[in-house]
Amino acid sequence: MSDTRQEHWEKIFATKAEDAVSWFQATPETSLRLIRACNLPREACILDVGAGASRLPDALLEDGFTNVVVLDISATALARTRARLGEKARSVRFIVADIAAWMPDFTVDLWHDRAVLHFLSEPQDRAAYADALRRAVRAGGFVLISGFAPSGPERCSGLPVLRADRDMIAGLLGTDFEVLDAFEEDHQTPSGARQRFVFTRFQRRAVSAPDRQLAERIP
Repeated sequence: MSDTRQEHWEKIFATKAEDAVSWFQATPETSLRLIRACNLPREACILDVGAGASRLPDALLEDGFTNVVVLDISATALARTRARLGEKARSVRFIVADIAAWMPDFTVDLWHDRAVLHFLSEPQDRAAYADALRRAVRAGGFVLISGFAPSGPERCSGLPVLRADRDMIAGLLGTDFEVLDAFEEDHQTPSGARQRFVFTRFQRRAVSAPDRQLAERIP
C-alpha cells in the first residue's frame, strides 16, 4: 500500500465531514439505477471499490442484497460507514486496501467504482487496477465505472485527476468487456459546484476474446 496515498486519504476523512467532500451524495441514484439494470440475484457479490464513506452500501442493503463488500484505502472512511450502519454493518465485508496494490482472493458479480479510477493518474497504477478488476470479476459479471469526463475538473482533493471517456475506460478493461451503457451527467457538489461525470456499465463476456476467435475459426 502506498503510504503517501494512504496518509493523504486518512487526512481527508479525518478532517472533513461526510457531506463536506465534493463527491458526497445523500443517495447514489445513478449508481443504483445502473446496478438495478443488471438484474442481479440478491445473493450476488457486489464490490464497491474506493468506497470511502459512501452511502451505497446502505442503499444496497435496503434493496435486499446480502453479499456487499466495500474496499477503501482509508480505515477512517470505512469506520464511518460501519458506525453509520450500526447493526447492519454485520452484513457488510470491509477491506482496507489500496486498489492499485490489491490482489483479490474472491470473485464478484459486480464491480462498482465511482470517482476512484480518476485518481489513478499514473499508468502503472491504472494497469494494476485493471489487473485486479480482471482477477475479481467473474465471466458474465458487471463493471460500473464513473469519474470525471473530459470536460470535468482537472484536480480534486488536492490531486491531479484522469479525465476519461467511454473509449478510454473500455480500452483499459480490454476486449473481454462489452459496453452496455455510457453517458455523461452533472454532479452537484455540496458547495453547489457542478462537475461533469462519465458513467459506464460493462459486462464481462462469458468467453474471452482469444477463445471466441479460436471457436469462430473451428468449422
